[in-house]
Amino acid sequence: MPADTRPLAIALMGPTASGKTALAMEWAERCNGEIVSIDSALVYRELDIGAAKPDAAMQARVRHHLIDVRDPWQTYSAAEFAADARAVLADIAARGRLPILAGGTGLYFRALLEGLAPMPEADPDTRAALAAEAAERGWPALHAELARVDPEAAARIHATDPQRIQRALEVYRLSGKPISQWQREPGPPRLPFRVLKLVLAPAERAVLHARIEQRFDAMLAEGFLDEVRRLRALPQMQAVAAPLDLPAVRAVGYRQAWEHLDGAVSATEFRDRAIYATRQLAKRQLTWLRGELDARWFDPGRDQAALERARQQFLGAP
Repeated sequence: MPADTRPLAIALMGPTASGKTALAMEWAERCNGEIVSIDSALVYRELDIGAAKPDAAMQARVRHHLIDVRDPWQTYSAAEFAADARAVLADIAARGRLPILAGGTGLYFRALLEGLAPMPEADPDTRAALAAEAAERGWPALHAELARVDPEAAARIHATDPQRIQRALEVYRLSGKPISQWQREPGPPRLPFRVLKLVLAPAERAVLHARIEQRFDAMLAEGFLDEVRRLRALPQMQAVAAPLDLPAVRAVGYRQAWEHLDGAVSATEFRDRAIYATRQLAKRQLTWLRGELDARWFDPGRDQAALERARQQFLGAP
């Protein structure tokens, strides 16, 4: 059998607050690496504290990619991410450096590593029309419409998930073909890299919950609410008719902070709801990760030596 000559990459996957960023930084500095962010919140400018974005000092120590590539009033699809990430990985490998993919956005990982089925490009006019309909009728009504034209997609998409409802109806209106049918069609070639998939996940759920709570309180102390106030004050954000429908504002923590600053909930309820939403995000991430059958799982608090051995064996280097 011929030798596998594909360039190498390491994927550090896991739920939020599991320690991916710290390990990615450590390995990048030791292994001539660069970090490729696989995170749907870090792509947005102005989302810093609440998104746990690597600060300027960290980005000065290690080169990061796919951070701050869109403004918070813009959208960024998984297909756009995959195309950008493939170009980034090719450039990193061409310069003889190691790409370290770090993040917890499962759809981004799937789009990059496996490819997405072809389907119509986003259309601003169709999206605007759907947003106007949602403002008049509500997203549950549009979800009911989706159930009529694409029951398979509607069964997967929750009635409170406007981004995915909008995309599914957009695809149907543009093509006349349900998005579920598009998704069954062959996608682009798989990523031409040999990727070591490592999942960082505490064995005890209580440990992860404690990390989530501690990190959120640290964000509050660092000025998270002031960050959201600045975000709300941007003229472009004030011009958005339904800011809570923006992908950036739907990022965990930001929606809850926005509602608190709207006066809908108290400070205590805001904190509780944000922590609960982050725990639910972690639960969804873990569910997705269990489907990654070629990934190896490690408890970041107990398995440091095993993680190090996995890295050494894959890279063939100390």
